Amino acid sequence: MYRLAGLFTALVLLAGTTLSPASAEDRTITVFAAASMKNALDEVDAAYTAKTGVKITASYAASSVLARQIEQGAPADVFVSADTDWMDYAVSKKAINEPSRVNLLGNSIVLIAPKDSGIDNVTIAQGFDLAKLAGDGKIATGDVKSVPVGKYAKAALEKLGAWHAAEPKFAMAESVRAALALVARGEANLGIVYSTDAKVEPGVKIVGTFPADSHPAIVYPVAATTTAKPETSAYLAFLRSTTAKTCLEKYGFKFLISPTT
Repeated sequence: MYRLAGLFTALVLLAGTTLSPASAEDRTITVFAAASMKNALDEVDAAYTAKTGVKITASYAASSVLARQIEQGAPADVFVSADTDWMDYAVSKKAINEPSRVNLLGNSIVLIAPKDSGIDNVTIAQGFDLAKLAGDGKIATGDVKSVPVGKYAKAALEKLGAWHAAEPKFAMAESVRAALALVARGEANLGIVYSTDAKVEPGVKIVGTFPADSHPAIVYPVAATTTAKPETSAYLAFLRSTTAKTCLEKYGFKFLISPTT
């Protein structure tokens, strides 16, 4: 009798130990974020983990890739897109908890060159000749058909009258960070990326800034997915906090909302 009771107690204790890893796993939030967010969001996430003990697992790629992965059932709790189009897409696929959505950040696009390039101080205005500036080299940006930075770049160049001549020289990358790397390695003479990306890559320099009115406003919406864990709401609140604002602005992002305390 006593031996049976002891065995029962041991089984209960064993069951308890097998449950603990699962509860630890529940303390993890998975964030799918635009590639341009990496450096800044890694720092924000580290601050959140230090404050709450909740681990953040971040996956960075082009917003187009992430939106489609979420649509196909990838286990994400949060989506941060580099444009409203791909967030709208995810919403249309019933993959986003729409009431949680907020337009959190803004950015700008810039023309970059390798750090040792002779190109400098380019005035980007109506009629500027990007094709001539690139010479025999390539111009790197994200895929203009799907990657947000590429879409912004094409829109700006079309408005400024520079797209038609420059189009054949473009090297379309899978993400803004891939385009940044092409320029940093000297495999492209020029690139069009976000200003925040240029600031974290020592191998490039900003040679010109695109006028804000030459392209649609660059907006980063953030939202919970429809399968998000309950803890996600606290993380989204932290992204709207003064602490997050300070960090994100340090990397050059524009905070589009009034921060919470």
